[in-house]
This record gives sequence, structure tokens and C-alpha cells, in this order.
Amino acid sequence: MPKYIIEREIPGAGELSPQELQDISQASCSILKEMGPEIQWVESFVTADKIYCVYISPSEKEILAHAEKGGFPANSISEVKTVIGPTTAEG
Repeated sequence: MPKYIIEREIPGAGELSPQELQDISQASCSILKEMGPEIQWVESFVTADKIYCVYISPSEKEILAHAEKGGFPANSISEVKTVIGPTTAEG
């Protein structure tokens, strides 16, 4: 199943409190549960003004539906084509 990186522009994201992040996470998980097991949230990275999320999903359509239902921005959605890391250099 394809993996995607979603860029969410959220001004002040890095200043969100642990409680606010928990509330956002709970809302996201609740919507995902309603949508079924095909779309999965893997992890997210919070920066100063953006949140980058990693999802597994059959297509962008489901990611956009999740964003719309949750009121979350999905400013950019990119399919991951491959993953590299330090071991890639070992050939």
C-alpha cells in the first residue's frame, strides 16, 4: 500500500501544548477509526509552523477525505517512492 507525506501548514504548530497535540491526535484517530483500516497514520513531525505526517493509504483521495472531516489542512500530499538511509550507501 502506498505511503504518503502530508504537509500541513499550521501557524504556531511548534508552540502547541501537549494537551492541544493530544486533542488533535485523538480527533485524527477517531476519524481514521470511522474510515476503516485501509488508511493509517504512522507518525508526525511538528516544526515551528508545519506538521509533516506520514500515512499509509490506498490513495490521496482518502487522505483528503480525512483532512476534510477533521478540519485539518493538507497543503501538500506526496507519495513516497522509496526510502533511503545510511545503509543505502553500503550498496
